[in-house]
Amino acid sequence: MESNFGIYIHIPFCKKKCSYCDFISFSNKDRKIEDYIKSLKKEIDKFDFSKYNVNTIYLGGGTPSYIKEKYIKEILDLLKSKLTTNKTLWKDIEITIEVNPGTVTKEKLETYKEVGVNRLSIGLQSTNNNLLKQIGRIHNYEDFLDTYNMTKEVGFDNINVDLMIALPNQRIEDIKESLEKIVDLNPNHISVYSLIVEEGTLIEKQIKEGKIKLPSDEEERRMYWYVKNFLELLGYNHYEISNFSKKGKESKHNLNCWNQEEYIGFGLASHSYIDGIRFCNTSNLEEYIDNINNNNFNKNKEIEEKQTKEDMEKEYMMLGFRKIEGVDISKFKEKFQDNPLYLYRKELGKLVNEGLIEVDLNNIRLTNKGLDLANLVFEEFV
Repeated sequence: MESNFGIYIHIPFCKKKCSYCDFISFSNKDRKIEDYIKSLKKEIDKFDFSKYNVNTIYLGGGTPSYIKEKYIKEILDLLKSKLTTNKTLWKDIEITIEVNPGTVTKEKLETYKEVGVNRLSIGLQSTNNNLLKQIGRIHNYEDFLDTYNMTKEVGFDNINVDLMIALPNQRIEDIKESLEKIVDLNPNHISVYSLIVEEGTLIEKQIKEGKIKLPSDEEERRMYWYVKNFLELLGYNHYEISNFSKKGKESKHNLNCWNQEEYIGFGLASHSYIDGIRFCNTSNLEEYIDNINNNNFNKNKEIEEKQTKEDMEKEYMMLGFRKIEGVDISKFKEKFQDNPLYLYRKELGKLVNEGLIEVDLNNIRLTNKGLDLANLVFEEFV
């Protein structure tokens, strides 16, 4: 069976940097947007897609909806011309763009639809305006509602909404209110992420200075289980640690990653995984543009890891445990000609004894306790 292949495109520009964000993105380099898009298109044009079965394209950031829609059109028109072969039908590719309220217009959404975007991911994070302000979002809940209603008017029906839990001063009541308001809108997909405080972010500084306080680990877990139980009762399938979807509306782009499929990243700081090699582009914007202008495409590439078969097998286990259904034993055997039950008998025995995983005839998966302590499971396969 032919493997799936994903494309990730990084748009590193924002209207304003959120206080928790450590992604490679800029809110003060708009003058570079045009040069960046030219370089990005050159990088895409140079890649030979002929041997890959592309099934997803994902435009992330930054805030892709911040830049002019003509640039998104240029990128996707170029990809369409490169990918439309006998084996790739443009309409069959899942094409997602991240959009943030406060940066979207109806004209932008109409352009996205015209060029083939068929899935939107909207960064809401919370319906509580005080919490949104505190984490540095540029929008309020009313802006989100305007954006969501616009997407429906334009004809988008495959929509993800991002929510965050364990925000400073957030309570279970806030989570409950956010969930109730979101499910009323009936999106196909909801991603729920716990705040991770990254080094060098504004939020880290505020915590160190005692200006804000995070919920405890126990409170964060209570929030997580509240979300899980609430969404499952309403028919959302919890298919990955942080993701819930209506039946058949799982994110193909993310599933590619968790199934250890290959993908290529284009643009600043984007990551790729091809032939067992993980590599990424430079995170220096000026360097990225200069190297491409001088035809030094390889100078932008930094190899992070060349995997052995053993590395790939361990990673396959780790990625598989992110899925609620877990690691498919027969697919592991098919891919590696090894039996994971034998290969990792020591690790699996220990994890079963600790109540962190369960094994049946087809799958090895996290238990409820394992969901809470997933990092302990992952550590066995590092």
